[in-house]
Order: sequence, then structure tokens, then C-alpha cells
Amino acid sequence: MFLGEYAHTLDAKGRVTIPARFREELEGGFVLTRGEDSCLVAYPVDRFKERASGLAKVPRGNRNARTYARALFGSAQHVTLDSMGRVLIPPFLREYASLDGEVAIVGVNDVFELWNPQVFQQTMEAADMDSIQNTIAELGF
Repeated sequence: MFLGEYAHTLDAKGRVTIPARFREELEGGFVLTRGEDSCLVAYPVDRFKERASGLAKVPRGNRNARTYARALFGSAQHVTLDSMGRVLIPPFLREYASLDGEVAIVGVNDVFELWNPQVFQQTMEAADMDSIQNTIAELGF
């Protein structure tokens, strides 16, 4: 389980250190791809395979499913940690998430996200938590 929010820095080569608490679940690497809200999402390989399997069940005739699959798989990169716990973020993914310098790494249960810290802060400040909690309650959580 990925929990917490961490502040890290991209080095000159575009690498970022993954929090030590996350590394145990990432042996064998993980899949990094575009996420919603202009962030990157990191999936443990098994979790990404589950996601892919679920998406494969959606009819290809559904235009939204095709577009989502293109976004998810087209930008997906299998990455591994180096001996210092760093991962290289490809330039096109850094550009998508506006990552330059500081990176907010946020645990989100079974995945984690990499954010431009200012974008993350603005996204959280703009969230209407009362409305969100009501929606979550309606979904049975």
C-alpha cells in the first residue's frame, strides 16, 4: 500500500528518488504513465496488468475506451529503480506533468502519483471535499 506525500527533486538527468517506503513493492520495476489531472501514475507491474485486463473487456467499438487505452498504454513505460532507488522519467512524461525541479510523490493506495508540487497544491485546494465525500458515500464507501 502506498501512503503519504513526499517532496523529492529531479536531478539533471531527469531522475527522481522513489521513497524508501515504496521500494519494497516495486521489485521488478513498475509502469509509469500519464494520469488524470496532469500527473503521472506509477503502477506496480501486477496492478497494471489487472488494469489492462479490465480494459481489454471493454468493447473496442466504444470510442472513449479506445481513447483511454491510447492515453494509458501509449505513454506507458516499464521502469526500474537503480541501485540508489532512483528512476529515470522519460522527457515526454516530465513535460506532460510539468516536472522540473521539485516533485511531489503521493501515495494513493495501490498506486502512487508524481506531481508538479504547485499543480498538486492547486488541485487539492480547488477540491470541494464535502461534495467529494458525499459522492464517495453514494458509491458505498
